[in-house]
Amino acid sequence: MKTETAYFAAGCFWGVEEAFRTIPGVISTAVGFMGGTLDNPSYKAVCGGDTGHAETTKVVFDSEKISYEALLEMFWKMHNPTQVDRQGPDYGSQYRSAIFTTTPEQETNAIASKEIEQKSGGHIAPIATIIQPAPTFWKAEDYHQQYFLKNGGGVCHI
Repeated sequence: MKTETAYFAAGCFWGVEEAFRTIPGVISTAVGFMGGTLDNPSYKAVCGGDTGHAETTKVVFDSEKISYEALLEMFWKMHNPTQVDRQGPDYGSQYRSAIFTTTPEQETNAIASKEIEQKSGGHIAPIATIIQPAPTFWKAEDYHQQYFLKNGGGVCHI
Protein backbone atom coordinates (compact mmCIF):
# COMPACT_ATOMS: atom_id res chain seq x y z
CA MET A 1 0.00 0.00 0.00
CA LYS A 2 1.26 3.47 -0.93
CA THR A 3 -0.53 6.19 1.00
CA GLU A 4 -0.80 9.83 0.00
CA THR A 5 -2.71 12.77 1.43
CA ALA A 6 -4.80 15.28 -0.50
CA TYR A 7 -6.75 18.33 0.67
CA PHE A 8 -9.88 19.70 -0.99
CA ALA A 9 -12.16 22.63 -0.15
CA ALA A 10 -15.48 22.61 -1.99
CA GLY A 11 -18.02 24.25 0.30
CA CYS A 12 -19.58 22.68 3.38
CA PHE A 13 -17.10 20.04 4.48
CA TRP A 14 -19.72 17.57 5.72
CA GLY A 15 -20.87 16.62 2.22
CA VAL A 16 -17.39 16.80 0.72
CA GLU A 17 -16.05 14.40 3.33
CA GLU A 18 -18.91 11.97 2.77
CA ALA A 19 -18.38 12.01 -1.00
CA PHE A 20 -14.67 11.21 -0.66
CA ARG A 21 -15.07 8.80 2.29
CA THR A 22 -17.12 6.38 0.22
CA ILE A 23 -14.67 6.11 -2.71
CA PRO A 24 -12.84 2.75 -2.93
CA GLY A 25 -9.15 3.31 -2.24
CA VAL A 26 -9.75 6.14 0.24
CA ILE A 27 -8.33 5.03 3.57
CA SER A 28 -9.54 7.85 5.80
CA THR A 29 -11.00 11.34 5.78
CA ALA A 30 -11.13 14.22 8.22
CA VAL A 31 -12.61 17.69 8.11
CA GLY A 32 -10.91 20.85 9.22
CA PHE A 33 -9.64 24.22 8.17
CA MET A 34 -6.78 25.49 5.98
CA GLY A 35 -5.52 28.72 4.55
CA GLY A 36 -6.22 31.15 7.36
CA THR A 37 -4.35 33.25 9.87
CA LEU A 38 -5.50 31.84 13.22
CA ASP A 39 -3.80 28.82 14.79
CA ASN A 40 -6.12 25.98 15.80
CA PRO A 41 -9.35 27.76 14.81
CA SER A 42 -12.74 26.66 16.05
CA TYR A 43 -15.71 26.09 13.76
CA LYS A 44 -17.38 29.14 15.32
CA ALA A 45 -14.36 31.34 14.57
CA VAL A 46 -14.15 30.14 10.96
CA CYS A 47 -17.89 30.66 10.44
CA GLY A 48 -17.43 34.24 11.61
CA GLY A 49 -15.55 34.79 8.36
CA ASP A 50 -12.58 36.64 9.83
CA THR A 51 -9.97 33.88 10.06
CA GLY A 52 -9.42 33.37 6.32
CA HIS A 53 -9.73 29.59 6.58
CA ALA A 54 -11.56 27.35 4.13
CA GLU A 55 -13.59 24.35 5.28
CA THR A 56 -11.34 21.57 4.01
CA THR A 57 -11.45 17.80 3.71
CA LYS A 58 -8.30 15.77 4.28
CA VAL A 59 -8.25 12.61 2.16
CA VAL A 60 -5.73 9.84 2.86
CA PHE A 61 -5.74 7.38 -0.02
CA ASP A 62 -3.96 4.33 -1.38
CA SER A 63 -2.48 5.56 -4.64
CA GLU A 64 -2.15 1.97 -5.84
CA LYS A 65 -5.98 1.69 -5.71
CA ILE A 66 -7.05 5.21 -6.69
CA SER A 67 -5.06 7.96 -8.33
CA TYR A 68 -4.83 11.59 -7.32
CA GLU A 69 -6.15 12.40 -10.80
CA ALA A 70 -9.29 10.34 -10.11
CA LEU A 71 -9.80 12.27 -6.86
CA LEU A 72 -9.47 15.52 -8.81
CA GLU A 73 -12.17 14.33 -11.23
CA MET A 74 -14.48 13.69 -8.28
CA PHE A 75 -13.65 17.12 -6.82
CA TRP A 76 -14.76 18.90 -10.01
CA LYS A 77 -18.03 16.93 -10.09
CA MET A 78 -19.04 17.47 -6.44
CA HIS A 79 -19.33 21.26 -6.50
CA ASN A 80 -19.57 24.32 -8.71
CA PRO A 81 -15.96 25.50 -9.04
CA THR A 82 -17.00 28.75 -10.74
CA GLN A 83 -18.62 30.18 -7.62
CA VAL A 84 -16.49 32.58 -5.59
CA ASP A 85 -16.72 32.20 -1.82
CA ARG A 86 -19.90 30.13 -1.85
CA GLN A 87 -21.47 26.77 -2.61
CA GLY A 88 -25.21 26.33 -2.79
CA PRO A 89 -26.84 28.20 0.10
CA ASP A 90 -23.54 28.64 1.95
CA TYR A 91 -21.59 31.82 1.38
CA GLY A 92 -18.39 33.31 2.74
CA SER A 93 -14.68 32.77 2.12
CA GLN A 94 -14.77 29.64 4.29
CA TYR A 95 -16.77 27.97 1.48
CA ARG A 96 -14.33 28.79 -1.33
CA SER A 97 -13.14 26.21 -3.81
CA ALA A 98 -9.49 25.24 -3.28
CA ILE A 99 -7.03 22.46 -3.82
CA PHE A 100 -4.18 22.40 -1.31
CA THR A 101 -1.30 20.37 -2.74
CA THR A 102 1.26 18.37 -0.76
CA THR A 103 3.82 17.64 -3.49
CA PRO A 104 5.07 19.25 -6.70
CA GLU A 105 3.43 16.37 -8.60
CA GLN A 106 0.06 17.12 -7.01
CA GLU A 107 0.45 20.79 -7.93
CA THR A 108 1.27 19.93 -11.56
CA ASN A 109 -1.66 17.50 -11.77
CA ALA A 110 -4.09 19.91 -10.11
CA ILE A 111 -3.17 22.75 -12.48
CA ALA A 112 -3.47 20.47 -15.51
CA SER A 113 -6.80 19.13 -14.26
CA LYS A 114 -8.14 22.65 -13.75
CA GLU A 115 -7.14 23.60 -17.30
CA ILE A 116 -8.85 20.51 -18.71
CA GLU A 117 -11.97 21.21 -16.67
CA GLN A 118 -12.07 24.84 -17.83
CA LYS A 119 -11.72 23.79 -21.49
CA SER A 120 -14.36 21.06 -21.14
CA GLY A 121 -17.18 23.47 -21.91
CA GLY A 122 -19.08 22.35 -18.85
CA HIS A 123 -18.99 25.75 -17.14
CA ILE A 124 -20.42 29.07 -18.26
CA ALA A 125 -18.05 31.05 -16.03
CA PRO A 126 -14.32 30.80 -15.33
CA ILE A 127 -13.23 28.32 -12.68
CA ALA A 128 -12.49 30.15 -9.42
CA THR A 129 -10.71 27.28 -7.67
CA ILE A 130 -7.49 28.29 -5.97
CA ILE A 131 -4.54 25.90 -6.14
CA GLN A 132 -1.79 26.39 -3.58
CA PRO A 133 0.69 24.42 -1.46
CA ALA A 134 -0.97 22.97 1.62
CA PRO A 135 -0.63 25.11 4.72
CA THR A 136 -1.30 23.63 8.18
CA PHE A 137 -4.46 21.53 8.42
CA TRP A 138 -6.38 22.25 11.59
CA LYS A 139 -8.77 19.40 12.41
CA ALA A 140 -12.32 20.50 13.22
CA GLU A 141 -14.09 19.49 16.40
CA ASP A 142 -15.01 15.81 16.78
CA TYR A 143 -18.73 16.35 16.19
CA HIS A 144 -17.94 17.49 12.62
CA GLN A 145 -15.98 14.33 11.74
CA GLN A 146 -18.02 11.98 9.53
CA TYR A 147 -21.04 14.12 10.31
CA PHE A 148 -23.29 12.59 7.64
CA LEU A 149 -22.36 9.06 8.65
CA LYS A 150 -23.33 9.86 12.26
CA ASN A 151 -26.34 12.11 11.60
CA GLY A 152 -27.61 11.41 8.09
CA GLY A 153 -27.15 13.54 5.01
CA GLY A 154 -29.18 16.01 3.07
CA VAL A 155 -28.05 19.35 4.50
CA CYS A 156 -25.11 20.41 2.30
CA HIS A 157 -25.06 21.24 -1.40
CA ILE A 158 -23.70 17.82 -2.37
